[in-house]
This record gives sequence, structure tokens and C-alpha cells, in this order.
Amino acid sequence: MRKIFFAVTMALACLGSTAQKAHVNKADMDLTAKPGDNFWQYAVGGWLKTHPLDAQHPQNGAFVDLDEQNNDRINKLIMNYAKKHLEQGTDGQKIGSLYRLYMDTISRNKMGYQPILPYLKQVRELKDRQSLLKLMYDFDAKGFNTTPWGISISMNPYNSSEIMMSAGHGGPSLAQEFYANPNEQQKAVVAARKALYKDFFKMVGYSDAEAQKKMEAEWAIEHAIGVKTFDQVKSRDPRARIHITTWQELKKDYKGLDWEAYRAALKYPTDFEKINVGQPDALHEVERVLAETSIEDLKSYMELQIIRSCAGYLSDDFTNRSFEYRKAVYGVKEQQPRWKRAVSFIDNNLGETIGKLYVKEYFPESSRQRVIKLIDDLKKAFEDRLNDNTWMSATTKQKAIEKLHAIYVNVGYPEKWDDQEKYIDIREDENMVENFIRISAATRKGMIEKYWNKPIDKHTMGCTPQTINAFYNPRFNSINFPAAILQPPFFDPEADYATNYGAIGVVIGHEMSHGFDDKGCQFDKDGNLINWWTDADKANYDKRTEVLANWFSQQEAVPGLNVNGKKTLGENIGDNGGINIAFRAFENRMKQEPLKDAEGFTPAQRFYLAYARVWASNSTPEYVAYAVNTDTHSPHMLRVNAALPMIDSWYKTFNIKKNCKMFIPSDQRARIW
Repeated sequence: MRKIFFAVTMALACLGSTAQKAHVNKADMDLTAKPGDNFWQYAVGGWLKTHPLDAQHPQNGAFVDLDEQNNDRINKLIMNYAKKHLEQGTDGQKIGSLYRLYMDTISRNKMGYQPILPYLKQVRELKDRQSLLKLMYDFDAKGFNTTPWGISISMNPYNSSEIMMSAGHGGPSLAQEFYANPNEQQKAVVAARKALYKDFFKMVGYSDAEAQKKMEAEWAIEHAIGVKTFDQVKSRDPRARIHITTWQELKKDYKGLDWEAYRAALKYPTDFEKINVGQPDALHEVERVLAETSIEDLKSYMELQIIRSCAGYLSDDFTNRSFEYRKAVYGVKEQQPRWKRAVSFIDNNLGETIGKLYVKEYFPESSRQRVIKLIDDLKKAFEDRLNDNTWMSATTKQKAIEKLHAIYVNVGYPEKWDDQEKYIDIREDENMVENFIRISAATRKGMIEKYWNKPIDKHTMGCTPQTINAFYNPRFNSINFPAAILQPPFFDPEADYATNYGAIGVVIGHEMSHGFDDKGCQFDKDGNLINWWTDADKANYDKRTEVLANWFSQQEAVPGLNVNGKKTLGENIGDNGGINIAFRAFENRMKQEPLKDAEGFTPAQRFYLAYARVWASNSTPEYVAYAVNTDTHSPHMLRVNAALPMIDSWYKTFNIKKNCKMFIPSDQRARIW
């Protein structure tokens, strides 16, 4: 599932001819800056100055504003059950019980790490490799992530209507680059993580020397597997992760792993034959590690996975130490209050249960229908641009249009609730860890019941309605806009359509463009990994996207650290396409309902000012560096200052000339969608 940091929201005011205002807040701008030299500073320089970071966040802006609003809304929903003791098994009982368990600081601090001690003791008492491996599987079923490999339910990449099984490795807690060839920022993250791991061992009874030894043993296992995994660029290649074999051949090719025992421990289905191996080299490395690593070192690995999996459910000592890691890595200064952490915990474990309440309270059906209408308008604009396309053959162009029209649209909430959380059983007479174990088993059972031997519902959203994000799913060929972001500040019902097209219009166009980015374009209209391009058209496409990749690789995010243009290519294509598509929709609307200049700005200028405002944010240098090292998105500032120089209409809108610092010659711009 593609995760994209985009939000979309809108209402009837952006569709009809009701009274609208040209909302340009000049206080948010820096009119001393030249738009062609630094559009980010010009458009949001005032906002950046008047909105410094608070102590709880490493980055601020629209997404954080929505997240804080969400915290208040979900907390209000939770409070309806927090002081009630309802019938066991009801949604209200589950919500109320989880909240009380999480907020019971006195009991959790009194217990310390006692809730996981029985499991740590079982590991410490192991004497032979066979017993250790069996316990690995059993503890993996509890949600402890103790097995550095596993199987899961997935989809056939060549047939999106078929469910199959996948096999893959585990172990690394960071991306491959952090192990293989870390830069200075990545080295700092590794140092902070190793310090955290050492302290975790000390916090469960080991001396400083013992903790150091066990941490190094665990890290050696992580490192060995980590260097064998795909780097972040190769991880984006869907074909690189496909190695379909049979269950019998899998057991022969990876005979160092007991697949039957693992499958039985996690209660996965047995009525299948085909299975896909994601990364064979990494899985073979797991075989070697399990065969050659000493039992004591494997025990260290298992113990740390138990601690890491349960740290958030133990005493304040564990959550406080975890926060110290976040301080070092992200540059955040203050831990969020316990009630916010409780909201996040309950939302993560009872997401659909909360989602049903959230939709009922905060998302009327009328809003959903209005969003669907706006998406149709953006589809029309995309089709216009495809028809005007001059670099694709008629054959490929027609298939692109067919794929565009085949996109599934999910707005607000799923058409059919999964109801997978019915198996979750929250018991207040047991500690948080025991409840976590039951939640893990129930979640897996619900997933198996939903997908195995069942028709695939391509309207499945893959997220909860209260998710503050938006998604494109290449396997379903779907765009997904959860309810929580269909609201201000991304849409202003009092603003004119120029402003709203610049904000939400670009967002919607971005999601559509993901179906045609360097990864999404490999899937056909039905979500199958099948080539629908002519060789000449694909070569032309690759040449055009290479321009964008090379351009972003030149962009410095923080001193000494550039963006990886290949890693961020999909998102940068999304921005490039989204801006162009939304501007076309804006132009279409202007022909029907012309807008006048207002507050000193043309309608087109207000479009681009709204786009920049979406990404206004202050960030700690540590957070930006971490994002560049781990995220497929470019930093917010570059989604403005590096994206806009590739957009022809931006030049015309602000009269950008050759002597401007952001100017790129026309023949060097990426023209894709």
C-alpha cells in the first residue's frame, strides 16, 4: 500500500457558485522575497516566522494541525466509555477497558517489567537450538516478532483477483543503507538505537557489561540480515520482489527454516500451493544466521524483540527511555501527554471500532458525495491532458485512459466494514501485555477470515476513516481518501475555487498520478503487474522521468545531505502530475465561471499560493535528515521549490524570467502527465 503524505478535503462551496472569497492571507507571505527566486519563502515566509515549533513535535503544519484535532475528537469519543463498565465483548467495553488499562500509571509502574518476565525467563532457560526455534515460532504468534522470517497472506502480483501466500525475512529494524553504507546522519541513528537497546537490556535486570554484550549480539544479527536486504531504491521495484514457487519447493530451497512448524504456530491456512518469496538473498541469510549463530546470541535477539514489542505497555521507565531515542533522532523536545498516547494506542488496536463512531459523528454522507463529484472533475482534467499528450502512441494512450477510468474511488470510509475486530477480547483483570497478545492473535484471525478463499473487494480502503492521509493502491487501482482529512485546513469552504483547486485539487491529482508513476505504471487497469506499454513509449517515459530523478538528486535538504531522486521519484511524479492536472481542472472551470483578480493576485496566482500553503511547515534538522534517509517523499520545502520549476504554467503565472534563481530552461523541464 502506497503511503503518501497528502490530505484532501472539500465541500459543496468549491463545486457550486455560492458566495466565495479570494482567501490570500498576506501575513502568511513574505512579499520581500521574489517568487522566482524562492517561492517557498515568498508564499509562506510569514507563516514560518509566526509558527515556530512547539516542544512536542519535530515538524508542524497542516498535518500536525489535523492530528491535534483528531486527538481531541477521538478522545471525546473514548470518554463516552471511559467511566462506564459495559457488557463484556461490546465495542464500548473494549474501548473503555483499553483506555483504563493504558491510563493506569500506578499499576503499570508498580509492575515494571514483570508482565514480560515470564516470557524472558522462557528464553533464558533455553538449552538447545531446536527448543529455541520452536519458542521463536510460538512467541511470534503472540506478536513478539521473535522469528526473523515468516509467511503472510498477500495477492498474486499477476492476478489481482487471487489471494496467495508470501514468504519473507524479518530482523532489521532500519533500512538497508543504515547497515551497509551509512552516511553521518544514519550513523547517528544507529548509535542512538544501539544505546536504546543496551538500556532496554539493563532495564530487565542485566548489568552494564552484560547489556553491552547482549546488545552487540542482537545487533550483529540485525546487521547480517540488514546488509542482504534490498536498498530503498530497489525496494520500490515490484518485479524485484516476485519469486513465485510452490510450497514444496520452498521447503527444499530454504530447508534451514521449519516452514511447517511456523505455519502451524501462527494458524495460517494449509490449503494452498503457490507462495511468493520477496527477497531470496535475505531469506538465505536468515537460514545462515539461525544455523551458525550461537544459542546465547539468538536468545539475546529474542529477548530484545520481546522488550521492543511490549515496551509501550510497561512502566513509564520504558516509555520515557523510548522517548529519549525520539529526542535524539527527531530533535523533538517534549513527550506527548499520556492521554494522547492512549488515543493513539486505542486507535491502533481498535481502529475500525473507533472509525464507525468517528464517521457517524464527524463525516456526513453529503460530504462524501461532494468529494466524489470533485474527483470526477479531476478525472476529466486528467483525461484532457492524456488526450493532449504528444509523446505517447495512440495505443498506449488509449490504455492509459482506460486505466484512469477504471480507478476505484474510496471516500471517507469503506463501502463494507471489515468487522475483523469482533474477535478482540479486552480483559481488565489482566495486564496490557496479555491483552496485546490476544489482540495480535485476534487480528490475524480476522485477516485470515476476511481474505482467505474469499472474493477480493477492491473497495477495501486499507486504512481507518480517522487516518490523516490519502493513498493510491496499485493492486486495486484505487484512490483512497479517509474521512479525517476531508476537512480544513486543506479545504476552505469560504475560499474561491482557485484556492481549493490549488490545495485539494493537486492532492487528488497526485493520487491519480500514482497510478502512472514509475511503479504504478507497471500495473494495468485491473491491478495486475502486466506491461501495457509499447517499448518505444516506455523508453520515452523513462527518459522523461529520469529528468525528474536527476533534478531532485541535486536538491540539498540539510547541509551535506541531498535527496535521493530515484527513491523519491514516485512521489515527485505524483506532485508533478498532480499540479498539472489540477491546474487543467482550474482552467476548465475558469472557462465556465471566470474569476477576477482579488487582493492583488490573479486566480492562477491564488492557485499556486494555496499549493505552497499546504506544505508550510517548520522542522527540526534532525527530522528532515531522518526523513531524507527513510522516506520516499521529498521534504516539504522541496515539494514547492523543486517541484514548481518543472511546471510550465507556474512560469507564466508569476512571470518567471531567465534571471530568476528557480528558472529552468524549457527544454530541461520534466513533462510527463
